[in-house]
Amino acid sequence: MPSLKEIKGRIASVNSTRKITSAMKMVASSKLHHAQVAIQNMLPYETMLEHILKSFLAAEAEAQTVFDQERPVKRVALVVFSSNSSLCGGFNSNVIKLMQRTADAYEQELGKGSVEVWPIGRKVTEKARKLGYDVKCDKASLIDHPNVHECIDMAMELGGKFYDGEIDRVEILYHHFKSAGSQILTNKQFLPIDLESELERDHERDLTSNIATKKAQDYLKKNRRKKEVKEGEVAPLNDNFIVEPDMDTVLSKLIPKLAHLMLYTALLDSVASEHAARMVAMQTATDNADELLRQLNLQYNKSRQQAITSELLDIVGGSVNN
Repeated sequence: MPSLKEIKGRIASVNSTRKITSAMKMVASSKLHHAQVAIQNMLPYETMLEHILKSFLAAEAEAQTVFDQERPVKRVALVVFSSNSSLCGGFNSNVIKLMQRTADAYEQELGKGSVEVWPIGRKVTEKARKLGYDVKCDKASLIDHPNVHECIDMAMELGGKFYDGEIDRVEILYHHFKSAGSQILTNKQFLPIDLESELERDHERDLTSNIATKKAQDYLKKNRRKKEVKEGEVAPLNDNFIVEPDMDTVLSKLIPKLAHLMLYTALLDSVASEHAARMVAMQTATDNADELLRQLNLQYNKSRQQAITSELLDIVGGSVNN
């Protein structure tokens, strides 16, 4: 059994660690709030662009561009999002495993060297280089400072390679932020753009809460529904467009904008998912530290009581012998 001094030292050590995990949880919670605000600011543009594209496709279903036409696949690019730092649970390991599975499947089908990786995040960049993949960029700075202009430049570079036939398919691997307690690992086709699946994909996000437990989220959603006040419906956008110069030219401008938005949305989703995963991981670590402290304090009190009892027995036994 450890001595009282050893137990006391362990309690002090766990207390120090608990302070760190608790502070990291609060920092992650604050960063998650900023990431949620960034997604919320982007959503009106995403909603309107989706509405316009749906209207155009409904008006002229035959309209096509080079960016939404399938062709035989010979070379694939994977855009993979991870974090720059650790202590966020299985966030990085999950997306790295998905990258390995996807790359191995393509290399078995198309041959060795048919996959190139475009990593965004230090963790996935290091792992991709270690595994010997063809790494085309290093965009770790985007994770700490999300920038729409860099996303547009990257999307244009990938689009140029796709247009020139250097790559035949581009896929995005990232975590879709659904809520603070739910981040869904996603593999989405970026090029050629599958307009039907892209316009019908899951847009649901809970951007109002940092609560991670499912029970608390369900409670908040239930109360939120009760408080909603029905207002008059807003008049829908007039979809009777007059298109100049022609539908194909307009789509050739709008579809690249959709591609830029897909990449930027994936970046914001990944950043928010990272902070949510770290918040949950640090909350779990803090809870574990509290439980460990409870057990150590109990053990300390038992050992102290046992030592006091032994001393009393020695004193009583000595007095009886005398």
